[in-house]
Amino acid sequence: MSFPFFQVDAFADGPFSGNPAAVVLLPAAADEAWMHKVAAEMNLSETAFLTRRAEGEFDLRWFTPAVEVDLCGHATLASAHALWQGGHVPASTPLQFHTKSGVLTATPAGGWIELDFPATQVKAAEPPDGLLGALHARARYVGRSKFDYLVEVESEEIVRELKPDFVALRTLPVRGVIVTSQASTPGWDFVSRFFAPGSGIDEDPVTGSAHCALTPYWSAKLGKTDFTARQLSARGGTLRLSLVGDRVKLRGQAISVLRGELIA
Repeated sequence: MSFPFFQVDAFADGPFSGNPAAVVLLPAAADEAWMHKVAAEMNLSETAFLTRRAEGEFDLRWFTPAVEVDLCGHATLASAHALWQGGHVPASTPLQFHTKSGVLTATPAGGWIELDFPATQVKAAEPPDGLLGALHARARYVGRSKFDYLVEVESEEIVRELKPDFVALRTLPVRGVIVTSQASTPGWDFVSRFFAPGSGIDEDPVTGSAHCALTPYWSAKLGKTDFTARQLSARGGTLRLSLVGDRVKLRGQAISVLRGELIA
C-alpha cells in the first residue's frame, strides 16, 4: 500500500523557516511500531499520523524520531494545512483532532491557522541538579509543567545566545526545557527556545505546545491575554497567542515544501 504524505513548514514566515513536520494520511489505524519506524525515517522533530473518523474529524498521533508525544502544536498546524491544501477536506471546513490531549480544533483565520489547545499550568519548582549548569545561565524563575521545565532568564539576548550542554539536559526526567524572557525586539511580547534532547530533539525550531505553558505564564506576569511571540531557533518562528479561560488559541502560518507517497 501507499499513503499520501506531506512535509510542511509550520509557524513559518516563508519556505525553509519555522518547524518542519511530516504528515501521513492513513486509511486505518496503523501499527505503533511501524509509526515509530516511519518517524525515525523522516527524522524531523515530529511526524503526524492522521486517520479519518468523519468529514473534518480525525484521529491524530505524533512521534519524534525517538518517542511518541502527548501534545504537539506545530505538527497539528501542519496537519490542518496538509488536509486543506491537499484537497482532503474543503478549505473552509473546521477540523477536529482526537488526540491523547483531548479534542483539538483548527480553523482558518485570515491567512493564518488557529489552533485551540488546553493551557498548561506551570508551578514554581526547585531546579534539578544539572539544569542551570547545562544551560550555562542564571534563572529569574524555574517552574515545571506536566511536560517540561520552564526557565525565565534576564533578557532576550541571553535566550538568543544560549549554547546548552545537550548531553547533560538529556538526563533530566522531562520531555524538554523551555527557556524564555520578555522581548526587547519591538513587535514581540516574549521570546523562547525549546530543548528536548531526551525526546530525540536537541533543539526544536518552533514549539506550539510549549506556548500552551508560556501563554498563561506571561499572562500572569504582564497582565494581558494577547501576545505575539517569537521562538529564537536558527529557523525561527512567530506565533500569535490568546489566553481564553483554560484554553490557548495559537495562530500560525504554514507552507508545504514536499508532497509524495509513502510506499513502505
